[in-house]
Amino acid sequence: MSVANVNVEEGTAEATISRTLPSSLNIPEINGEMVRLRPATMDDYALMDDLQAYYNASGITGKDAQAEKALVHTWVGRSVAWSKGLSPEESGVGDPESRRTIAWAVMADSDPDDDDPDDRSKVIGMIFLIDIDSWAKSARIQVMLGKDYRGRGYSRDAMPRVMTYGFAPEPAGLGLHRIWVAVPEKNTRSLSVYQSLGFTKEGVSRHALWDDANHRYQDQVVLGTLVDEYDPIRSLDAFGMHLIEDNPGVREALAAREHSLALEVNRGKGEPMSNHELDGELTEILAGEGDGNAAANSGDADKSQEQVSWPYSNRDEEGAERSKRAWWRNLGNNRTRGRADER
Repeated sequence: MSVANVNVEEGTAEATISRTLPSSLNIPEINGEMVRLRPATMDDYALMDDLQAYYNASGITGKDAQAEKALVHTWVGRSVAWSKGLSPEESGVGDPESRRTIAWAVMADSDPDDDDPDDRSKVIGMIFLIDIDSWAKSARIQVMLGKDYRGRGYSRDAMPRVMTYGFAPEPAGLGLHRIWVAVPEKNTRSLSVYQSLGFTKEGVSRHALWDDANHRYQDQVVLGTLVDEYDPIRSLDAFGMHLIEDNPGVREALAAREHSLALEVNRGKGEPMSNHELDGELTEILAGEGDGNAAANSGDADKSQEQVSWPYSNRDEEGAERSKRAWWRNLGNNRTRGRADER
């Protein structure tokens, strides 16, 4: 099959994707190693003041505390309304043009078998997918944690798992193509976390925000990542965390790499791997969940070329710019068929 035919097939597949959102959504619970996410309620919204979640809002999101509080109220209301199948007009939280939102309460407890899993004393903040654009298949992600829970790794546990759900094809996930964030230039901690997750700086909105602490305008940095760039394994492994296979979208993300490998072969970039070899690599990755070796199992052979194999790198062996590649498109590359990988 020619490259042109492959591109036509990919374009046809994109054209057949639904560009509308369901009228109601069963918002899934998502488990992490440090946190558990469940659909947020208006009762959870009331806890955000007690958590001092709006403290230093201008430094973290670039908005004042009252504006941030009003936004959170609207986001939670829209999320609850969507879960109940209410239209924006019926819900009273937006006009018909309002984009859908999903809000999760972040709980500092990852045990789904807890005797009281909805104990609100465990709520430490919220995480959102907002501005969900069904036509462009994009959404913005935002985390808001209580003052005393910031900088302790909770965001790094929650965000990759929400993104995996967002990028997963429907009905397992939202079938998004792009997830983006907007961050004040002074919030270097968040910028570092997002870049570690594979976000790329896409642009800067000059003097878009007011820095109340320093009484000056500041730039807003926009970062984004695409479905075929996002790496659900390494985004967690970068922070010493692992996949939880039962979470929404995880199995689909793992399975998608077989399709991507097939496309690579059709483009003439390699010899097809047997089903046995494909299954073997998938088994190795899943086995790595328990011992932290997921990245090692798929990358030890290329440690000397980590910058090349790392899917977020945008340079090839000669240092030339190249397109970003999804993690599953790197599996099997540089493999010598018929013998064990070099160690």
